[in-house]
Amino acid sequence: DPANQKPGRKKTVSFSSMPSEKKISSASDCIGFMQGGCELKKVRPNSRIYSRFFTLDTDLQALRWEPSKKDPEKAKLDICAIKEIRLGKNTETFRNNGLADQICEDSAFSIIHGENYESLDLVANSADVANIWVSGLRYLVSHSKQPLDLVEGGQNTPRFTWLKSVFEAADVDGNGIMLEDTAVELIKQLSPAIKEAKVRLKFKEIQKSKEKLTTRVTKEEFCEAFSDLCTRPEVYFLLVQISKNKEYLDANDLLLFLESEQGMTQVTEQMCLDIIQKYELTQEGRAKGFVTIDGFTKYLLSPECDIFDPVHKKVNQDMTQPLSHYYINASHNTYLIEDQFRGPADINGYVRALKMACRSIELDVSDGPDNEPIICNRNSMTSPLAFRNVIEVVNKYAFISSEYPLILCIGNHCSIQQQKVMVQHMKKIFGSKLYTEMPMPAESYLPSPEKLKKKIIVKGKKLPSDFDLLEGEVTDEDEEAEMSRRMSEDYFGEQRLIKLCRELSDLVSICKSVQYKDFDVSMKSQSYGEICSFSESRASRIANEYPEDFVNYNKKFLSRVYPSPMRIDSSNMNPQDFWNCGCQIVAMNYQTPGPMMDLSIGWFLQNGGCGYVLRPSVMRDEVSYFSANTKGVVPGVSPQVLHIKVISGQSFPKPKGACAKGDVIDPYVCIEIHGIPADCAEQRTKTVQQNGDNPIFDESFEFQINLPELAMVRFMVLDDDYIGDEFIGQYTVPIECLQPGYRHVPLRSFVGDTMEHAKLFVHIAITNRGGGGKAQKRGLSARIGKKAREYTMLRNTGLKTVDDIFKLAIHPLREATDVKANMQNALVSLKELCGLPTSSTLKQCMLSLASRLVNSDNTPTVNLTMKDTYPNLEPIGTIPEVQKKLLNAYDTVCTDYL
Repeated sequence: DPANQKPGRKKTVSFSSMPSEKKISSASDCIGFMQGGCELKKVRPNSRIYSRFFTLDTDLQALRWEPSKKDPEKAKLDICAIKEIRLGKNTETFRNNGLADQICEDSAFSIIHGENYESLDLVANSADVANIWVSGLRYLVSHSKQPLDLVEGGQNTPRFTWLKSVFEAADVDGNGIMLEDTAVELIKQLSPAIKEAKVRLKFKEIQKSKEKLTTRVTKEEFCEAFSDLCTRPEVYFLLVQISKNKEYLDANDLLLFLESEQGMTQVTEQMCLDIIQKYELTQEGRAKGFVTIDGFTKYLLSPECDIFDPVHKKVNQDMTQPLSHYYINASHNTYLIEDQFRGPADINGYVRALKMACRSIELDVSDGPDNEPIICNRNSMTSPLAFRNVIEVVNKYAFISSEYPLILCIGNHCSIQQQKVMVQHMKKIFGSKLYTEMPMPAESYLPSPEKLKKKIIVKGKKLPSDFDLLEGEVTDEDEEAEMSRRMSEDYFGEQRLIKLCRELSDLVSICKSVQYKDFDVSMKSQSYGEICSFSESRASRIANEYPEDFVNYNKKFLSRVYPSPMRIDSSNMNPQDFWNCGCQIVAMNYQTPGPMMDLSIGWFLQNGGCGYVLRPSVMRDEVSYFSANTKGVVPGVSPQVLHIKVISGQSFPKPKGACAKGDVIDPYVCIEIHGIPADCAEQRTKTVQQNGDNPIFDESFEFQINLPELAMVRFMVLDDDYIGDEFIGQYTVPIECLQPGYRHVPLRSFVGDTMEHAKLFVHIAITNRGGGGKAQKRGLSARIGKKAREYTMLRNTGLKTVDDIFKLAIHPLREATDVKANMQNALVSLKELCGLPTSSTLKQCMLSLASRLVNSDNTPTVNLTMKDTYPNLEPIGTIPEVQKKLLNAYDTVCTDYL
């Protein structure tokens, strides 16, 4: 259980310098903090770092620091000289500083100033403080030519006008005051996630500060409390950043945000206006077409900004491939809702599995009274279920959650007489849904899920086709019997035989159970309509010893893996171990929640939750070569880097199993990557002390992903100061389903239920990685040169004619690798010169480039012309050296692309 393994999870504490007594909710809050000043570390190119106390002048005209050997008038930076403010380690000084790796990305920022674009590189004590300085400075730079009173907090903003109208509507007496209970209820209506106790405490703080004796709330106090309680600083900083330092977003701001940050395409102004109308709370904002902080927060919390790509909420994969090319959602001991040792059989086990789009269920059938077969836990034989009742339920729920084929894995322990009763019930209840067409000799692959829609496939033993008698003997494939046989002295003795009637045999068509011997025998003699079942231990051994052969075998044949019978507590194996080898049916104990079940549930979300997921092409193509144990780049697959910034959390509950402890928690976030072994990784954030309501993490992580189609990310929130239980919530999602940009992650409980209001706020970016190996470092010197590049290799087949033909592809493949690497290197250069991180998009580069190619009076310094089918930027007159470098980098990207 990864949740209980804690290597590398050292307990850390967040010592935030952000003022705890008041949240940042406006530009004036940022400027007030800056005027009070704080310590920042000043980074120099010579690898030295100095601590200095920085303040903003009271007239808002200059930034000063001390101590300094310079004249006090020189140890300052005029606001009017600032060109831009960059968040993160995005200057040459940071990239070349030997201590840069020890500096937190989210606490670093740079002030670019002067005509030569010099940089003042600073590091704050926390990401919170860095965001305050960046937001405040950007606001001052953009408003430097306007009257100073614009930066003062006002009571006439659209937000305060809206809050006053809300207050007045609830103030039935019209006296301008209301009972505290009424004000508390009003705030909870506006922000349902907020705790009542927190609202009452805020009102008490306000009343105490004003030395009031009454508990009645005025209009101004109501607005102040709402602003302090319901403004999320991280959302405010984001709004200011994307609005070009305004405190609202207009339709154009929103359009650029959706395209450049959220990765959306074909966004129109009308779409943005529709979003504003839907989410903006103020009447003025809806009328004039802009969204304020509360409307923007509501939008970010909406399903539209969920981390899960809505494209994957419907069937989106090719469903016409052979059945063996899909992972199939499978249940083990479906009739159980408790452990397999003592648990009674329960028909709700089938209802639950089928509602979760499980497409392979198990029915262990034994002789019952009155000639009626039963399904029961053969370990306890308690609470048996009538076979007829079970298949009636299966028939009712079979295709409610998915219309694709359902496989019934029959464990037959019945006499011939009761086998015939089973057949009668199945034919009568399932009718035409039963798929009994025999494999066609001319075919070599199974039918597709599309062709098998609304069909029920019976998996079980089958009599030989040339067998004319009405009954015969077949080998027993009972899982418990297999374990008993393996542990007995006569392991190599003959297997037990059971009798099988012709009628039941005839219901088995394309899922005939056969014994696995070895891959050589299977590849020569196994029919595509035959399926092998592997115990967990045997499948693990084969996966470790013959990973390539296992993948090749599963291209054509179905394989089923079931948990070890030694798991008497019904714990689950890790399905990823067997998915990595292409095993289609990995049977899970649905009755046992936990990390392994989280992986299974998350994995099968990606294709509309239909129970079928198409395997990666390298695991389907006849000519492809794949081993799950590969240490680096997978041939034919573009490796990627997954960038995740964990920004904040909202409304974390106390761990459900926590013992005697108050409601306060110390949360941290653990990020797990599951996939092929080379991709598996785990990292964690710092711990935020005593804050489960809105903890700010502001930490960035990078993960190397060699096979994205087979990778998942699991977000897990834990309590660092726990008694009894540390688990708060989790969310598991395939990397293919991630939406880029600023997203909310809806947390689920230990048993998989959605937790109301509990979310993570993250930023996601996925970039291609050039040249293989580990994710690229940030510096220019780390680019991939030709000697360091990994080229795709061709593996000889042993057939000279075929090998000679494919040798012709070696040179074009090397050229293609060089072209791709040159393009990526050119992009890295452009991003660095634009002051952007490697996770940024080309669109973000263009926005940054455009902002630098204008004079102080907003006239352009370049002309846009077409040259060789791409847009060319030609300088107008003499331009600074920095701009020349930018234009050269842009030109290199265009020429390499062409």
